[in-house]
Amino acid sequence: MALSGEEREKLKKLVKDAIEGVLFGRECAPVELTGLLEEKCGAFVTIKNRGSLRGCIGYVRGYLPLHETIRQMAVQAAFSDPRFQPVTKDEWADCDFEISVLTPMKKIAGVDEIEVGVHGLYIEKGVHSGLLLPQVATEQGWDRTQFLEYTCYKAGLPKDVWKSKDVDMYIFSADVF
Repeated sequence: MALSGEEREKLKKLVKDAIEGVLFGRECAPVELTGLLEEKCGAFVTIKNRGSLRGCIGYVRGYLPLHETIRQMAVQAAFSDPRFQPVTKDEWADCDFEISVLTPMKKIAGVDEIEVGVHGLYIEKGVHSGLLLPQVATEQGWDRTQFLEYTCYKAGLPKDVWKSKDVDMYIFSADVF
């Protein structure tokens, strides 16, 4: 999925307006919907405060049109990520955000298909699942094994469970901006 510069700007404005709408009680301006903004695809919104993670929530798969997913995930990342307290008015000026629009997931047969820095990873075993976006491995300087281990950890599973035959693994790419 390749969003145009104009579509990226619309989504950035949507994130800002959605969060500020909750923080300051402002109305969100309507967004002119074009092209890919109406497509159903997975997406995440990541919020950082002075470079430190402050919230990150998204949909792995496309359940809603992209514009609606981004609007909802912006609010969820800012106010409902269970790892953090809600973003406050006072800290908002020090926050920035990143949008990751995901390609459809592809089930893989082996870990050799994973390209660190290119692919995100989704691991599933029973009721447990965990996902890490492609940029996380690069930001952390991880190799493939570390990427697999941390994705297992995020799923609440032992770090080497990725070696089991009853684990499903999926890769995807992301348009990150």
